[in-house]
Formats: sequence, structure tokens, C-alpha cells
Amino acid sequence: MMNELTLKDLLVKMKDYSREDIEKVKKAYYFADKYHEGQYRQSGEPYITHPLNVCYTLLEMHADSDTLCAGLLHDVLEDTDATYDEIANEFNPSVAMLVDGVTKISKMNFSSKSEMKYANTRKIINGLTTDVRIIIIKLADRLHNMRTLEFKKKEKQKEIALETMEIFAPLAYSIGAYRIKCDLEDLSLMYLKNYEYNTLLEQKTKIEETNKDNLLDMLNRINKILNDKNIPNEIKIKVKNIYGIYRRTSAGDKIYDMHDLMALRVIVDEVDNCYQTLGVIHSQYKPYNDYFKDYIFNPKSNLYRSLHTTVFGYDDKLVQARIRTRDMDQIASYGLTAYWYLNKDGARDRMQEDLRGKWQDFDSLLEINSAFGDNEEFVSQVKREVFSDKVYVYTPKGETIKLPKGSTIIDFAYKIHTDIGNSMVSAIVNDKDVPVDYVLQNGDIVKVVTSVLADGPRSGWEEKAHTTYAKRKIREFSRR
Repeated sequence: MMNELTLKDLLVKMKDYSREDIEKVKKAYYFADKYHEGQYRQSGEPYITHPLNVCYTLLEMHADSDTLCAGLLHDVLEDTDATYDEIANEFNPSVAMLVDGVTKISKMNFSSKSEMKYANTRKIINGLTTDVRIIIIKLADRLHNMRTLEFKKKEKQKEIALETMEIFAPLAYSIGAYRIKCDLEDLSLMYLKNYEYNTLLEQKTKIEETNKDNLLDMLNRINKILNDKNIPNEIKIKVKNIYGIYRRTSAGDKIYDMHDLMALRVIVDEVDNCYQTLGVIHSQYKPYNDYFKDYIFNPKSNLYRSLHTTVFGYDDKLVQARIRTRDMDQIASYGLTAYWYLNKDGARDRMQEDLRGKWQDFDSLLEINSAFGDNEEFVSQVKREVFSDKVYVYTPKGETIKLPKGSTIIDFAYKIHTDIGNSMVSAIVNDKDVPVDYVLQNGDIVKVVTSVLADGPRSGWEEKAHTTYAKRKIREFSRR
């Protein structure tokens, strides 16, 4: 269906947009259609079907008109003789900037394909720090390319799928675009490990069928109690995405033992009713206390907020309930892009502001960009430090500190404060003395012991540190 999109489909989807915005998007479509005339995708379809699909995905996020236009025009600089100035004059400088942001650097600037690839990956990643809309357009672009990947050769399929898993799925996570992230992960797994994908898909389908009636019964019972208490609500049944199941089974978990395999998503009208709903669920189903998380009080770094509780359902099967408001649900599904839906005025500025202020890896990305001139080294360090799994540890006062997996006490100390790192003499983790190169684990309680007599970081600390920031601070002290 998505491959058969037309301009009419876009216009129907734009019914809530202003007349001015609709005319602007129509103009962008005709501009793109003119320049892509005679070009075809490997599927045999006219090339314009691709920008149409990209724009449609952006419309599902309620994107602003500049972003929609850039979605339609995103390949004209790269694949046609259209120019930056022409786009700026026909539309505006913002649209031209976005199109340029998603355009690959010309191969004329490089001596090898590898060099070009790393330079363009760096350009994409750095879009996070310049204008998050660049990343959003690239994600919509990659999503449609992944959905039509069957027309590529097998070697190219695996290459694109691997890049999607390593770069684009983490980018989607960084802005909280959970739906796109899950779609990209599942599509990538389908091409990278097709047998495992199909096996898990079959198991997932069977689990959904087997437990559908029991989950519906839970849904109806909770819904009735909430209605009796005059709490407006909407409840949906969700099953974990295939890649999420794959990661857990690869780590040794059994599919039927996963506490979050099956979930009820409960959407209510206000925050107070989230907590009241939690009480209702616990009054009907025994909670599994080890898996309670309050992400409303303590949101994730990508702005995700919800209450998570796991309860024993029928036949003692574990079922997770995620309780949130409608605004929280929009952000949980679409991340920063939900601001287009929630507050259209100034949404782009709010997105960039929250990305800079609340995404804990924002400063790390700036740090890495400053530290590495070589594009390949930059991409490698971003994968290692920004796009890697995280560990969550605690100070003795209970403050949560998030660090990349593989981080040591040294990274922890410099994350707290440069002076703490420079004056550290020893460390205690979970009431036990540990060396400063101890690799942190989830849940560790870490105390750094400092001394005014310390003469700065020791020899070898730079090599034992994991984060770019800690390494830089150690080098700066050494130079002093």
C-alpha cells in the first residue's frame, strides 16, 4: 500500500494543516516530480514514490511544513541538477538547509568508498547537534528504504541492514522515536538473521493467539474498575518486538519467562490517575515487585515517561502494565517528534532545547566530535560510547549516574566532577574496596575517596578510562 502513494494521499493526511502549508507541500511535490522525472527505483517504480513515502511517514508525526517539503525534496541535490540556491529561493533557507543536511557529501571529495561512507555517517550523526529535523527526515528515508530492501542484492541487503542496526536504530532511540526504532530493528534482523527472525515471529504469533483471551479478560476487568471510578482510559495489548525478544533470548532468557513479553498499555487523562490506576491493577493482580519502575518521577534520558509494573496474570503468567497519560503515550511512541502534535508553535525549538538539555549523551557527542578528526575513529567512538548499552549506577546519596557500558570508576569520578577525578585516591563499590579500573555494573553504589594530597590522575588512567570526556580531562591535567 505504502508504495502506491500519490499526492492525493498526502493531501488527505494534511486535512488539519493550513491552506498555506498545503500549497507549499504541493509545490514541493511538483518540484521533486519534475526533477526526478525519468528516474526509477530498483523495484521498477517511478522514483517519486520514495519521497512520497518519506513525506507520508513525516505526516504521521504531524511534522511542520518545512520538514514535509524537505522530505519530498531530500534527494534532489544528490540525484538531480537542482541547486541549494534554487531550493532556498523557491521555498526558504530552512528547507534548503534541511535538504542539504540529509544530502550525502559528493564522492568527488574522497579517494575511497570507505572514506565517503564514514564522512557521511558523521554528517548524519552530527545532525543531532545542529537540527534534529535532519535526523527525523533521515529516519523516515531509511524506514522506507528498509521496507523496500528486497529489491537490492543480498550483499547490499546485509550491508544496509547492519548500518541500520548500528547507526539508525540508535539514532531513533536517542530522540525517543520508539516506533521507528522497533520497525528498523525488526526489518534489519529479518535480513541479517532470517532464520532466527522467522522462528521468533512464529513463536510470537503463537503466544499472541494463546494468550489473547486472557489478556482481553484482564483488559476488560481493569477497564470496568477504572470506568466505575470515573477515570477516563484506553487500554491496548502489546507484545514485545521481535528484535527485543531476540536480544533477550541471545542473552539466555527463555521467551516464556520474559516479564515484559506481554503488556497492557493503559492510557489515562492525568498524572494522578496513573498512580490510582497502578493501585487498581495491584488490587486485582499480585505484583512482581522486582520489576516496578517509576519513569514518571524519574524519566528516561530520551524523555520517556510511564509507570511500569509486572503482575501475575492467569496461570501465573507474567504481564507487564505500562501506565501513562495521552501526552506521555505520544512521546513514548514518537519521542521528540511528538512536540509537533502536542504544541505546534515552536515545536522545532522545543525539540532541540530538550535534546540538548535532557539527552545525557548530547555533551558526549559534542566531546567526541571535538576530539576525533578522523571520521572512522569518530564513528567508532560514537558506537562505543553514545550508541552502546548503558549502565546505571548510584552515588551514596542515591543519585543515578548513567554511563556507557564498559565505563570504569575513573569515568564515574570525572562524570561527577573534574576535581573529584583529579583528587581520587581509591574507590568503594557496594561497601567493598575496588581498583579504579573496576568496570561498573548496573545497580552498583559507588563511593569515590578523594584526598587534598592527591597529585592528580595516575599514569595509565587515560588508557583505563572509557569515555572521551574522562580521557580529555586526564590529558589536560597532565599538560598542566
